[in-house]
Amino acid sequence: MKALVYLGPGQIAWKTVPAPSLRQPTDVIVKITSTTICGTDLHILKGDVPTVSSGRVLGHEGVGIIEEAGSAVRAFKKHDRVLISCITSCGKCEYCKKQMYAHCEDGGWVLGHLIDGTQAEYVRIPHADNSLYHVPEGADEEALVMLSDIFPTGFEIGVLYGAVKPGDVVAIIGAGPIGMATLLTARFYSPGKIIVADTDPARLELARRFGATHLVNTGEGDPVDRILALTRDGVDVAIEAVGLQQTFDICQRIVRPGGHIANIGVHGKSVDLSLQRLWSQNITLTTGLVNTNTTPMLLKTVQSKTLAPEQLITHRFDSKEIMKAYEVFGNAAQEHALKVIISHAEHDGRQA
Repeated sequence: MKALVYLGPGQIAWKTVPAPSLRQPTDVIVKITSTTICGTDLHILKGDVPTVSSGRVLGHEGVGIIEEAGSAVRAFKKHDRVLISCITSCGKCEYCKKQMYAHCEDGGWVLGHLIDGTQAEYVRIPHADNSLYHVPEGADEEALVMLSDIFPTGFEIGVLYGAVKPGDVVAIIGAGPIGMATLLTARFYSPGKIIVADTDPARLELARRFGATHLVNTGEGDPVDRILALTRDGVDVAIEAVGLQQTFDICQRIVRPGGHIANIGVHGKSVDLSLQRLWSQNITLTTGLVNTNTTPMLLKTVQSKTLAPEQLITHRFDSKEIMKAYEVFGNAAQEHALKVIISHAEHDGRQA
């Protein structure tokens, strides 16, 4: 089969690799119909995730059709259309019983990280009964790809960990895909203000369309002063959605006493924590890897049209164009890209 293979920092290739096969009776093989690229994939490509070895098939998001199911799989069968969770969970260990699926003792974030992922024609999904979701009849499958990772991540690690409440002043620092997913799901809780900060005017204008009440261009003047001017004494919830020292600093400087800093961004380097100032401010600082325990709820909001994930899709590519898709996604500001969809043409059978 064809797959997107990581060959070391700065190097990827769309090449022929052996097709996956069942290894455990709880596995399934999924034929991928649509997948996407995540900011985390770009971090891998930069060498920020050293646990990813050369030769790994990347990708942890997607929708597809079950090609083969192991003998112990009960909830799914051949030909079922499924949404793939970015987090693999056994459903039985101590962490899974706490719904901390990200820390599953035989799973967690393994796809495109520790085992081969979804940017391929086929993928093996371990613990299928707990790591897949049925695609509802008539659903927009491209939209559902957004529920593999970014919407659960934005909602859980940004909105829920940040404890967004009705009337809150919320600042989202970074208007990339994860920042936008956070914005759209923060609206579930009717915050009083949603301030979105970014350097890209086009993304800021899109954030306004998605429901941001105030926009701050971080490239024009001091963003901290401009955000504080929109508040009484700071924001209730400051959400870091980039993964840089500069954006983390903004969050530390704009949060009000008793407020929350929710860090979503993937940090490839350590950051300075201004604890000498924050310790007396009764600040809650949270970080996290998505658990995807909210995916069933988010699926319902998509079905009810409360949430429209397809709004984030800006570019579409055939799988043969995946290298171009990486180029576009990696130059998102210039290309005005948010999320890209990579689709596979229908094909028959697997070739080893």
